[in-house]
Amino acid sequence: MWQLDIVLTMLAVGALSGLTAGLFGVGGGLVLVPAMLWIFQLQGTEGAYGQHLAIGTTFAVMVFTTLSSVWAQHKKQAVDWKTVLLMAPGMVGGTLAGSLVSKYLPHEALQLFFIVFTVAMALKVLTDAKPKPSRGLPQKTALTAVGGVFGMISSWVGIGGGSLSVPFLMYCNVPVHRAIGTSAGLAWPIALTGAIGYLLSGMKVEDLPEGALGFWYLPAVVVLSIATVVFAPLGVKLAHRLPDKYLKKAFGCLLLLIALRMLWRMFAA
Repeated sequence: MWQLDIVLTMLAVGALSGLTAGLFGVGGGLVLVPAMLWIFQLQGTEGAYGQHLAIGTTFAVMVFTTLSSVWAQHKKQAVDWKTVLLMAPGMVGGTLAGSLVSKYLPHEALQLFFIVFTVAMALKVLTDAKPKPSRGLPQKTALTAVGGVFGMISSWVGIGGGSLSVPFLMYCNVPVHRAIGTSAGLAWPIALTGAIGYLLSGMKVEDLPEGALGFWYLPAVVVLSIATVVFAPLGVKLAHRLPDKYLKKAFGCLLLLIALRMLWRMFAA
């Protein structure tokens, strides 16, 4: 069993993850994955599958986090469900396809490309670069294809779709609050797909710590989900109270943090 200080730490981590998810329309994995790795190290239970458990647990928590976030965004009428329904099948299919071919791809080159792309998007957002006023969302088939590309990239570099879909929607002149709300709608099917995948892939793995179901670490799923479900709607409320200008700046800073984290992982590996 966890000690009280670890439980309180996980509740704090879950609260921060939920706020981030609600504020920016992402899944919260930027906070959860390193936190889970740290907890496993403290317990001495990381073993050979610590990274798998951290990611699988994060996906399982994100199922509840994103559901809470998108429901709060829906009540604010900030979700473009038509766009969600067009992009989500592509994102799910792209995630599955990407996971199948990922072992054949040069991961360091892909990660470096994504880091450069993310920094470029962050600078574009932070400098408040304006897209062409005439630019809009692509047609139906193209939107599904874009979702597929985002799903594949997400599976290859280990990030959620929100860090890609929000800049894309803003590039297409979707207002930032609506872009974030729509991204929250896209995050749930990605989280569900990833959670099921990690559950199934870990079912026959031996030597997992007590409390693991596949690559879900159930004690962490329960504790973190309670906190994220409570705090994700608070993040949504905060997002809708912030003016567009400040919310864009905050999202640009989040993109830079994602890029820096990936760069650190490349050199630490």
